[in-house]
Amino acid sequence: MKSLVAIVGPTAVGKSELAVQLARELDGEIISADSRQVYRYMDVGTAKPTRVQREVAPHHLIDIIYPDEDFNLAIFQELAYTAIRDVQSRGKLPLLVGGSGLYVWAVLEGWSIPRVPPCSEIRQELETMVSSEGIETLYRELQEVDNVAASQIDPRNTRRVIRALEVCRVTGRPFSEFRKKHPPDFNTVILGLTAERATLYHYIDSRVDRMIDNGFIEEVRGLIEWGYSLELPAMSSVGYPQIGRFLKGEVSLDETIRRIKFETHRFARHQYAWFRLTDERILWVHSGQEAVRRGTQLALDLCAQDGG
Repeated sequence: MKSLVAIVGPTAVGKSELAVQLARELDGEIISADSRQVYRYMDVGTAKPTRVQREVAPHHLIDIIYPDEDFNLAIFQELAYTAIRDVQSRGKLPLLVGGSGLYVWAVLEGWSIPRVPPCSEIRQELETMVSSEGIETLYRELQEVDNVAASQIDPRNTRRVIRALEVCRVTGRPFSEFRKKHPPDFNTVILGLTAERATLYHYIDSRVDRMIDNGFIEEVRGLIEWGYSLELPAMSSVGYPQIGRFLKGEVSLDETIRRIKFETHRFARHQYAWFRLTDERILWVHSGQEAVRRGTQLALDLCAQDGG
């Protein structure tokens, strides 16, 4: 069987729940495409699948590194392809599930990602420039040396701007040259899960409230006590910096919760830039039982094409 079902969409829309139901219906296994669920000890704030969900369906690429370890797109892509081939080799259906558009498309489109290891000297120089001059200066430099890459990177995403410039300086070639595509050789259905904006915001707000009730503050406090700095890339995910400020006594709990909800709303809007409702490759359905029915049928049709 060389089929794959991808489930994409904004945060909190119900991708994990749909994936577990489809995995149960179709004898599938889930490959996480979430850039934060790879980290151990960061469970509540990254909305990892529950213990029950993991018992129902095997999950891959969750809890694989520590918060202070390096992780990047190239590593993820290699691990994802390995997991997908493993699942397919055992006659099961892989489901690639997540809202990290960069990770999802790197796998589905087969991006050629530069295997350029971090250069601490260059990176420190660029980070110093951000501190003294702001990210705008670096972004203008990127526009000058590789306008194609600059047009594809959010000017506010400091890590990606720095990485693009780092690759340019190390290799002497534009970062965008490394982004050629070699699609993998499996048939794919991309199922997009969506909801009306007001409904989605309600899902988000309810989940943030549950996170707080389920120990999000204690999780962040524990990470800090174990020596994991709030400055780590892993800790930049929405919620962790806000709770960090609360633990320092800089803001109230009510304001912290309000900011987490607001930033998560903004993040969800940004995800639609990666997964456009007008993208004809994505079969969009609204969250709920219709998504389960439609997703199951699409997956069955796909497997039938492979004789699976």
